[in-house]
Amino acid sequence: MIPVHLLADAPAQLLPARELMAFTLAMHITLVPLGVALPFITLVMHHRGLRKPDPVALLLARRWSAVMAVQFAVGIITGTVLSFEFGLLWPGMMGRWGDVFGLGFGIEAWAFFLEAILIAIYLYGWRRLPPKTHFWLGVPLPLAALMGAFGIIAANSWMNTPRGFTLDGDGRPVDVTVQQAIFTPMFGPQYWHFVVAMFITAGYVVAGVYAVGWLRGRRDRYHRLGFTVPFTVAAILTPVQFVLGDNIARQVFLKQPIKFAALELVWETDTHVPEYLFGRLQEDGTVKGGIKIPLLDSILAGKSPDTKVTGLSSVPASDRPTATQATIAHWAFDIMALVGSALILLALWYAWCWWRHRDLPKSPWFFRCAAVSGVASVVTVECGWISTEVGRQPWIVYQNMRVSEAVTPTGASALWAVFGLVVVVYLLVFGSLLGVVLKMSGRWRLADAASGPGPAGAPADDPEADTPYGPRPEPAGAAPGDHRAPGSEQ
Repeated sequence: MIPVHLLADAPAQLLPARELMAFTLAMHITLVPLGVALPFITLVMHHRGLRKPDPVALLLARRWSAVMAVQFAVGIITGTVLSFEFGLLWPGMMGRWGDVFGLGFGIEAWAFFLEAILIAIYLYGWRRLPPKTHFWLGVPLPLAALMGAFGIIAANSWMNTPRGFTLDGDGRPVDVTVQQAIFTPMFGPQYWHFVVAMFITAGYVVAGVYAVGWLRGRRDRYHRLGFTVPFTVAAILTPVQFVLGDNIARQVFLKQPIKFAALELVWETDTHVPEYLFGRLQEDGTVKGGIKIPLLDSILAGKSPDTKVTGLSSVPASDRPTATQATIAHWAFDIMALVGSALILLALWYAWCWWRHRDLPKSPWFFRCAAVSGVASVVTVECGWISTEVGRQPWIVYQNMRVSEAVTPTGASALWAVFGLVVVVYLLVFGSLLGVVLKMSGRWRLADAASGPGPAGAPADDPEADTPYGPRPEPAGAAPGDHRAPGSEQ
C-alpha cells in the first residue's frame, strides 16, 4: 500500500489506480511461474516416462498437465485484465507511447492464444495419439510460454530504458525503430533473470507439494519421483540465478542509477559507500535501523571500494522516489536477495547428498525447508516486481513520463469501487482455482490409496488416475477382454 501523504500533490485518482494495478499484478504473478515453466517440467517427466519406460513418470506428467490446464485458464483471465488496465488506467502512457512499445503486448497475446491451442492438443493426446507423436506435439509448449515472457519483458524493459524513437517539437515519439524498442539495454538482463526465476519458482513449488507428502510418510516412488525431477531443475538453476541477479543489479547501476540508489538507500553520491541490510531511509537522507556493512555497496556495484555510486540527492525530489518508496523498494530487494541466498544453500545441500550417496537427504529438516521453498520463491518473485516498479518512481516511462501524467481522468470514487469489486472477484476466482486443484489432488490420493500409484487398479472413470498409454483398467461388469488397443481410445 502507498501512504496517502505521498500523493498529496498528485491527482486524486492516482492512488486507487496504483492500488488496483498493484493488486491485479500481484495476484497474476503468482500464476506466472507455473504458466512459464510447468510445461517444460511436465515434458521432462513425460520424456523420462517414455525413455525408461516408466508408468509412474507418465502418470505424474498426465496429472501435471491437468493442473497446467486449470492454472492456464485462470492465468489467461488475469493476464487479459492486466492488458486492459494498461489502457484504462494509464491512457496517457498508451496514447503517447503505445506505438513504440505496444508490440510486446501483441507478442504476448499471440503467445497466449498459441499456448492455449497447444495445451488443448496436449491434453487431448493422452491415450488418443501414439506416445512419441504425443510427446513431440507437446514440445512447442515451453517455447510458446517463453514467447509470452518475451513479449511482456520487452514492454517492461522498454519502460525502464526507453529506446527506439525520437521526439518531435511537441514531445511526441516519431521515427520509431521497432528492433531498438524491443531489444533495449535492460531487455537481456531482465528477460533471463525473469525466465530463470520462473523455472526456479515452479520447480520448488511442485517439489514442495511432494516434500509435504514425504514428511507425512508417503515414501513411495511416486512421491520420490514427483519431488526429485522438479527440485533438480530448480536446484541446478538456483546458482545460475545468483549470477544473473548480480548482472542485472550492475545493469541497473549503470542504466538506472537513481533506481539503484533507491534499492540500496544511497543518499549522497560518493565512493566507499556502505551496504545496508534493511533499514529505513529518512527524509533527511539518513538511514535508521538495519545492518550497515562498510564499503560493500561500492564493491558490489563496481568490484572496488573506489566505485562512485550516484545518490538520490543528485536529482531534484520530483525526479526520484520518496523516502518511503525507496525503503519499500530496498526491503523488497533485500528480501529477494536473502531468500535467494537461502535457496542456494538448500540446493547445495541437495547436491552434496546426491553426489555422496546418490540419494535424497535423509534429514526431515531438508524436506521441511523444501516444503516452504515454493512459497519462499513466490515471495521473491513478488519482491522482484516491487523493487522494479517502485524503484522506478515517479516515472512510468523512465525519465520521459511521470505516473501522474499517465493516469486516467476517471474519478477516484469510481476507481475505488472498481478496486473493491475486483478484489471480491479475484478472491472468488483464486478460491475456485485452489478448490479445483485440491479436489483433483484428493481424488488422485484416493485412487492411489486404493491401488497404489501406477498403471493398475485405478478407477476406470478417473481419466488422470491410470497409465496414460495402453488400455484402461476393465470397468466393473465389462465383458472379459473388452479393451481397446493402445492409442485407439476415442
